[in-house]
Amino acid sequence: MRMQFYLPDAQDLVDPNFDFVREERATDRMRQRTDAYAHELFKRPPYDGMLVSKAIVKTRYTLAQQQRLLRLGVRKFLRLDETAGSKDMKVIGDCGAFSYRDDPEPPYTVEEVVHFYDQCGFTYGISVDHVILAFRSEWDKPKARKQDPAAAEAHRRRELTLDLAAQFWKRSKGCSFSPMGVAQGWSPDSYADSVTKLQKMGYDYIAMGGLVPLKTTEILQVMERVSEVRKNTTKFHLLGVTRLEKIFDFSRYGAASFDSTAPLLQAFKSAKDNYQTSKENFIALRIPQVDANAKLKARILAGEVNQTAAIKLERSSLAALRAYASTEVALDETLKLLMDYTVMYDEDIQGNPLKIKAREQEYRHTLANRPWEACPCDICKKIGYDVIVFRGAERNRRRGFHNLDTFYRKLLATDRGLRK
Repeated sequence: MRMQFYLPDAQDLVDPNFDFVREERATDRMRQRTDAYAHELFKRPPYDGMLVSKAIVKTRYTLAQQQRLLRLGVRKFLRLDETAGSKDMKVIGDCGAFSYRDDPEPPYTVEEVVHFYDQCGFTYGISVDHVILAFRSEWDKPKARKQDPAAAEAHRRRELTLDLAAQFWKRSKGCSFSPMGVAQGWSPDSYADSVTKLQKMGYDYIAMGGLVPLKTTEILQVMERVSEVRKNTTKFHLLGVTRLEKIFDFSRYGAASFDSTAPLLQAFKSAKDNYQTSKENFIALRIPQVDANAKLKARILAGEVNQTAAIKLERSSLAALRAYASTEVALDETLKLLMDYTVMYDEDIQGNPLKIKAREQEYRHTLANRPWEACPCDICKKIGYDVIVFRGAERNRRRGFHNLDTFYRKLLATDRGLRK
């Protein structure tokens, strides 16, 4: 069975009726209710399931959304059963340990987490844990705990996580979800010991926590070691790990699933790899909104940027790009307007000829290749060149959805290649 990819929910939705020309959302738009998830915009959803964190529900969901989630259940809330391609999707419930990593104790009790998973109808529920963000094999030595406060805290968190997992296993008996234990550690041996103890409790699906900050070589060391103590019926879920090039190795060591938002986030957080394809990545064309970009508005108020001139260049850049996409305007003319606007608003490259030249070359590469035209995904087919424009959540999230589809296609291709 191939590795399953789960997308963590972070309220990443778009208005399906957004007007890209007028820059307007639908007048009857209701947040989340009329917005669309990625699985609703693709004929074949770009992931196998979703992961919903209790921490995200608490911080990103409105009170009305929290109440609807509890009332409707997670599947109806995410509208998984309303879309043909997502009816078989599974949903993992998680506590979101990274959100309370600096707290001495998890903010949730086993009782309330079990109730949350059961009431919402999750497929799997991950036990309450406390993350350890370190890789220090020397902490395996008994004296380390006495001599190093950081080592003592890591030991305490691992023991706490195991104790909570034992309580969670007992409390989840008879519930609608399947319990998943969490293995925390700071070394291959400490992770292996956690897995051994979780299996003795009865867990046959174990989430590997705390791996995100580790190097790929370190993750492989951990996975190789836990595979040595893994029972044949036990499978692993990798929390937040997206190392696609090592999928075969992870699978060989017992991993059955993983989750990540990385492909989606790179659409607007990466400096260059905003639009991803199977062969190469491209920088998105940044055309910020004069009246909505916080940094640009601050510079206008400070008298550093002329508002009238900025609005004129913003509109000219959008019009030129639209005309270029329709082959009505030449590349050089479009590029000049984009760069004039870029030099005006971007403090990072102003006064630096080398940075300006580098950005110009990156934009030229994106424009010349016109990658949105060759993309088979449903997003690019529907909105065309707007997917490559770095401007507001409606475009940026759709580009993130495109990246999810590209990533998923790579995952499927990797699996097919390994099976040949």
